[in-house]
Amino acid sequence: MLWVKSLHIVFVVSWFAGLFYLPRIFVNLAMVSAGSVAERARLLLMARKLLRFTTMLAVPAVALGLWLWLGYGIGQGPGNGWLHAKLAVVVLVIAYHVACVVLLRGFTAGHAAHGHRWFRWFNELPVLLLLAAVVLVVVKPF
Repeated sequence: MLWVKSLHIVFVVSWFAGLFYLPRIFVNLAMVSAGSVAERARLLLMARKLLRFTTMLAVPAVALGLWLWLGYGIGQGPGNGWLHAKLAVVVLVIAYHVACVVLLRGFTAGHAAHGHRWFRWFNELPVLLLLAAVVLVVVKPF
């Protein structure tokens, strides 16, 4: 079980690294001037590659988490409300990831849904989600 936990943590940390950086590329894309075709193309290429890599990291992170939950019974039984809250956080992280996919499609189509300030705030959400997940797993407040 410790190997599965270790790999789960590594993949989750790696997944979050991508989720921390991808919206930062969105900030830069939102700030690109209309005539900067090469800069925009370079940033779009970076974003697409990072999203693909981040998605490849998310799959084993979620799969290993399911393995821990279902295979080893972690969080099952009374007094494990923390796990239900953590699973809600995981759903929010997946929704954030999907939102990044949708936003990148918008940039690729040639329109930014929001300005660079909005993307700066959007960039902070995974930090809060990671904080919530770690506190729930380590502190187990309920």
